[in-house]
Amino acid sequence: MQTKNLYHLPIDLLKTTSVSKVGIAHVGDLIHSIDYDAPEGTPVFAALDGVVISVKNDSSVGGEDQKYEMDGNFIEILHANDEVSEYEHLRHTSSKVNVGDVVKIGQQIAEVGNTGWTECPHLHFMVFPKGEEYKTIEIKWIDSTV
Repeated sequence: MQTKNLYHLPIDLLKTTSVSKVGIAHVGDLIHSIDYDAPEGTPVFAALDGVVISVKNDSSVGGEDQKYEMDGNFIEILHANDEVSEYEHLRHTSSKVNVGDVVKIGQQIAEVGNTGWTECPHLHFMVFPKGEEYKTIEIKWIDSTV
C-alpha cells in the first residue's frame, strides 16, 4: 500500500551522511521507515501540511540498548487522507511546534537528535494510516529521490 498524499523530504539531503531503508528497526510493520543519518542539530521539516497531534520533547537520553526505546523525542503530524507522518529521535527541547499547531510543508519543526533507541544521530521518518500507529506505508514523494 502507498500513501495517497505526496510527501516532501523531511531533511536536506545535502546535510545527511547516509539514507537507509534497511536496518534493525525496519522490519515487519516498520518496513517503510527511512533513516536519515545527519549531525545533531540538523533542521527537520514538515513533509506535508497538517496538524501536530503528538509531541515528545523532554528526553535527553538515548543509546544502542532497547531499554532506551521509550526515551526518543518525536513529533506526529496528521495530514489529509488520514495519514500521519512521524519524526523520531529528535534533539532534546528542539521541537518548534506544539500539539494543535497547523504546519506547512517545508516548515522547520525540530532538529535531528540522538534520543531513544539509536546508535547515532539521525531522523527516523515514517508514514502510517491514522489509528494504525507503526504500520508504515510506502511513501510517495514529491521529490523523485528519497
